[in-house]
Amino acid sequence: MTRIYIAGHRGMVGSAILRRLRARAAAGEAITLVTRSRAELDLTDQAAVRAFMEAERPDAVILAAAKVGGIHANNTWPAEFIHDNLMIAANVIDAAHRAGVQRLLQLGSSCIYPKEAPQPIPEAALLTGPLEPTNEPYAIAKIAAIKLCESYNRQYGTDYRSVMPTNLYGPGDNFHPENSHVLPALIRRFHEAAQAGADSVTIWGTGTPRREFLHVDDMAEASLFVFDLPRATYEAETQPMLSHINVGSGTDIAIADLAALVARVVGFRGRILTDPSKPDGTMRKLMDSGRLNRLGWRPRIGLEDGIRETWGWWLSARDARG
Repeated sequence: MTRIYIAGHRGMVGSAILRRLRARAAAGEAITLVTRSRAELDLTDQAAVRAFMEAERPDAVILAAAKVGGIHANNTWPAEFIHDNLMIAANVIDAAHRAGVQRLLQLGSSCIYPKEAPQPIPEAALLTGPLEPTNEPYAIAKIAAIKLCESYNRQYGTDYRSVMPTNLYGPGDNFHPENSHVLPALIRRFHEAAQAGADSVTIWGTGTPRREFLHVDDMAEASLFVFDLPRATYEAETQPMLSHINVGSGTDIAIADLAALVARVVGFRGRILTDPSKPDGTMRKLMDSGRLNRLGWRPRIGLEDGIRETWGWWLSARDARG
């Protein structure tokens, strides 16, 4: 029986991974799942995390916990974004090692790459240039997490792996009107505008930046695919100090076109305006997922179908809350 601790099991990606592991356990796979809510275990508390790992002694850890948010949140609370994410990574990875955990998978973000990285962005672009200023604190913490995994592997022989997703969306996403990422923010704004019969919706920036999106269910499947790879297979495709693997859909879309797609899905018929006074962020972020594709994984959920499903999930979740 393999005991797997999922850190961040209530987040969008963590909950999707949990659903898949529960399905595997129900199908007869010898898995015991260990979870703790934030109220039960503060991952920024080193002593608490060490005590938890010593008591539970998991065989493997999936680190999907993080403090996350969009451009507004990253700009407003940069200290919390760098501190909390550094502490989460350092505490969980070190405590896992101290408790004898040999297998760990930590989830990062495409924002680890330089602002002017080549497109599509290969894993080798890491640490080759300045980061996008609007999310630099979060990116620094996620880079540190990769290097923590690599350093423990080099010094202690552990098998700690990292996957770097592109922009994710789907069930469990954050639809807060100020602190959400671009896709859930657009779904909410266009839905509410359609319901109100608004003549227009204004989106941030020029609408010209391009973004790649991946459904969270695809990300969960990719994460477990990498997690389950034989060590020799994983190490043959990576390098000891360049060990992370990109996870993307392979295609991107301009924000203006994304807004038009969302508007069509949710039934908004008004005008779509842009506000160039607001930040665009990085102009393009398309991941090179060649490593993962060569290992045998590709996504299955198209963007329009994924948006429609996510919109439906949000409406159901909102109605359930009353």
